[in-house]
Amino acid sequence: MDTGTEALISHLKSVLLDLSAHPYPEVACPPTAPRRASVALILRIQPHYSHWPTSPIKHSNSHSHGHQRRSSAASNPEHKLELKDILDAFFEQDWVKHGDPELLFIKRATRVGDKWNGHVALPGGKRDPEDEDDMVTAVREAMEEVGVDLSYAHAISIGNLPQRVVTTSWGKVPLMVLCPYIFLLTSPSIPPLRLQPTEVASTHWVSLRALLSPAQRTYEYANVSQRLAKSELGIKKWFLQAMLSKMMFAAVHLIPSESTYCSSIPGFVPESPLQTSKQSMSQRMRGWWPKEVSTAPQTPLLLWGLTLGVISDFLEHIPPHKAMEMWTYPTFTDWDVRFLVWVMSYSFRKQMMKEMGQVPLSAAAAPTAVEKAAKAADAAGVQKQGLPVDETVELDEPGEVGIGGLGVGRHWGRSKRELLRARGGAVNRMLEGYYPIVRRAVAAALVARISLVTFLLAFIGNRYWGAKR
Repeated sequence: MDTGTEALISHLKSVLLDLSAHPYPEVACPPTAPRRASVALILRIQPHYSHWPTSPIKHSNSHSHGHQRRSSAASNPEHKLELKDILDAFFEQDWVKHGDPELLFIKRATRVGDKWNGHVALPGGKRDPEDEDDMVTAVREAMEEVGVDLSYAHAISIGNLPQRVVTTSWGKVPLMVLCPYIFLLTSPSIPPLRLQPTEVASTHWVSLRALLSPAQRTYEYANVSQRLAKSELGIKKWFLQAMLSKMMFAAVHLIPSESTYCSSIPGFVPESPLQTSKQSMSQRMRGWWPKEVSTAPQTPLLLWGLTLGVISDFLEHIPPHKAMEMWTYPTFTDWDVRFLVWVMSYSFRKQMMKEMGQVPLSAAAAPTAVEKAAKAADAAGVQKQGLPVDETVELDEPGEVGIGGLGVGRHWGRSKRELLRARGGAVNRMLEGYYPIVRRAVAAALVARISLVTFLLAFIGNRYWGAKR
């Protein structure tokens, strides 16, 4: 019995093999930001009801690949073959072939002074001095934050995704280098998660199908004026705080298949105002009448910002290679600021679209026999589902870049993958040079608003004093 996920599982296997064979280069820390942090993309295959494993799956010691051998994957051909054998054996299992691949997300706990309170993120944290490398940090943080053992006995270390320099103040100040690593759990059932109360409020397993679904795309509206104003002084700081609206960020509404909540964190059980020692008279009066049970929906889980960028880099490898359409350039809700950002960044976005979506003929490799056959098949209207993932070439022309979305995902093939690997993270590349344009657009909008108010005051003043004369 087919479950409808077999094609996705097949593509996932090809993507993992490609990522393990072609690791992304390490990014050095900027001189002013020596800190590094790592996050873990933890994959599992959720068995389908009709293909449930009948016996526990044991991870063979012959397939063990310790940290030293994993870190030397790029230089040891024998290790590549061994990892391929491990993945081949894993994906040959019936419960895996018909399972549903899922990613683990966390919702951060609320802490005083933490600007990422309540955000959806990946398990991870800052690198400690005793950590041997960035991957060790990801493994350690996963165990500390959610209790997931990513050692070779329980997981397969696949490789990394593009590292990126995390910045603040609209790209002006570098904070750290973020290093994402991918791990695949090898058992159909994992022990209960152990959530660290000071770091994690809840964990959520989300299907790749849900992450790839266009129906789940939405926006997150964040108030960034206070944060941006911290880097300014005087009247400019006051104007930023008073006149900037919320920023719109691309987001994905997550649909968890399984969630775990940390019941020991403060506020897990909401405290009624009637239970507090200090009550106002109005609160006491409201307590005299029975209350209706609230049916308001809970705050949705939204994947956005830096974590969405990391996830997009991973999903962009999976056909139809349009995960970047989940992501849009950040903008503002006020129409005048939004319009100026759109106009002033139009040429920049067109250029980024050209770089990420179209590869010059001089930079592209000569077409292979498989690619020529695929092109001929497309002309005849034949489906290309039987071709390997890394040989598939999309032949549509790239769409126009708009503020509402990116028409990325065409011309994937070998040249697109090499371009993405050379450029680093797709989202990271798209944002290079964008925020300086946003700053200029915001300044122009503020000047336009001041000019308009000044003109209106002068006009009203002239009419008023003219009427008196």
